[in-house]
Amino acid sequence: MDKKPKVTPVALPVRETRKGAKPLRVVSEWLMPYYPNMKKKLLMAGMDKSPEDFLDGVVISTFLFTIALTVATAVFINSIQVEMFWLVPLFFVFMLFAFQYFMLYPDVKITKRKKDIDYELVFAGRHLLIALKSGMPLFDSLVGVSRGYGAVSEEFNRIVEKITLGVSMTQAIREVIQNCPSNDYNRIMLQIANSISSGSDVADSLEVVLNQVFREQVIALKAYGQKLNPLVMFYMIFGIIFPSLGLAFAVILFSLLGAGRFGITASLLLLVFVSIAIIQFLFLAMVESSRPKYVI
Repeated sequence: MDKKPKVTPVALPVRETRKGAKPLRVVSEWLMPYYPNMKKKLLMAGMDKSPEDFLDGVVISTFLFTIALTVATAVFINSIQVEMFWLVPLFFVFMLFAFQYFMLYPDVKITKRKKDIDYELVFAGRHLLIALKSGMPLFDSLVGVSRGYGAVSEEFNRIVEKITLGVSMTQAIREVIQNCPSNDYNRIMLQIANSISSGSDVADSLEVVLNQVFREQVIALKAYGQKLNPLVMFYMIFGIIFPSLGLAFAVILFSLLGAGRFGITASLLLLVFVSIAIIQFLFLAMVESSRPKYVI
């Protein structure tokens, strides 16, 4: 007898779908209620992942990082002959620290995406304004700025794609700005949507809000310049003057008072070098993270 062909069902029962589920999905589903805004954050960060998949990755990364840090700590504790009992509380401390650290990844991506969008926002807005004042339709003007301006062009391109698929222009704008982390971009596009809904001149409204955004960016750049002065002072004190003079005074002090019992060893010099390197890195990271990235 001929065998009947196997029919693959369109929808599998719940019990069958759970068989192929990831082993850490139980942990992710348990953590989900504690992070209700995770889906919104992932969308704003531009990460094409579900909250469950992201939490799966966080749990795996946390476990591996905790194991590696615990092993390194065990080697260090064994070298200084301390009881291994302290590894138990340190393991949970490392786990909590690693989990919180990896959970900050969407926030970092959101901040980076916001800076990328704001980078050429004013230039793209002026391009859009010139196109509107020259008589081009709004849709064609949006198509013109949907390329050539980096991350902000990607946001305009999302609006163009939604309009091409049949979504109304105001609805497409409002849907895109819901997941955009740039407040300046959202303000500009919301002003355009309100002008379309009210029937007012889009170019005039766009020009007003663009000038306001431009002035705010200039103020932010001036504030950054003023904030650099105390940062440079602290860097000079703790990154250059204090380490060099402190090391010189330590050599003199140990040579006079140590009577040969104390001295500047290679391990101490290495510790000073590592400390200076950490201070240098923190200073550069602070300056880079606080610097406004605008093209105006």
